[in-house]
Amino acid sequence: MKRSIIKILKKYNLTLLDFPIWATGTFISIIWFMPFIWMISTSLKLPEHAITKNIEWLPKVVTLENYIRMLEFPIMRWIFNSIIQASISTTLTVFFGALAGYAIARLKFPGNRLVFAIFLASIMIPSEVTLVPLLLAFIKSGYANTYASLILPTIANVFSVYIFRQFFLTFPRDLEDAAKMDGAGHFRIFFSIALPLARAPMIATIVIIFTLNWNNFVWPLLVVFEESMKTLPVGIAQFAPNEGSYTQEGFTLKMAAVSCLALPSLILFFFLQKYFISGLSQGSIKE
Repeated sequence: MKRSIIKILKKYNLTLLDFPIWATGTFISIIWFMPFIWMISTSLKLPEHAITKNIEWLPKVVTLENYIRMLEFPIMRWIFNSIIQASISTTLTVFFGALAGYAIARLKFPGNRLVFAIFLASIMIPSEVTLVPLLLAFIKSGYANTYASLILPTIANVFSVYIFRQFFLTFPRDLEDAAKMDGAGHFRIFFSIALPLARAPMIATIVIIFTLNWNNFVWPLLVVFEESMKTLPVGIAQFAPNEGSYTQEGFTLKMAAVSCLALPSLILFFFLQKYFISGLSQGSIKE
């Protein structure tokens, strides 16, 4: 046992003082991952095996029937709407967040710090406060139940601005000065030099913002009125065979739908986790 622990410590360059922290983190990760395993397992079970007296982590009979039955609903349309909403919202949020972050970090203008403080203070405002005014505005303007109503309210994201602002504070001033000597303006410096160097914080922001948009439920539920405009989180809320009841059949069907909902975010994080971690660490400096 001691030899195994020593091998693990050497492999990951850990000391004996690091081992309790590493072991605790591993234990918490396993606990955190258990509901996901349960979700996948339940989605592959027969309805009569979903809720049992004894805990069954693995299905007695593996079936894809729950995934096949999802096709009875317009799930492909919901997925398409979610892809449109999440991808465009994420792209615009990252782009404008990078612009705002660069401006606050590199441009010296009166009230620079005050603007950033107001940005951060806006995080304390509950999103529920703005739901009703936003909904009334989109209804009266005639843009409710459209892609614009799903996308526009999500573009202004303080977290995106914060991540880029913190990164651009470390941007080498020598590169900026050299570009200015060659006649480049702020926009040229941003698009040609600053933004290409911000790959790590950009990827970190993309992972977080895409996940938030993909899983967004409350706002699409309020602003969308037609079946053809529903997003996947809103659509799977109706995955129950009998309205007003919560049967075992509906339970397995919902687990299959939620598994499909969770898959894109997990795949995105799996392939970009290296850049995600480095992007967050680069944005953690202090002035």
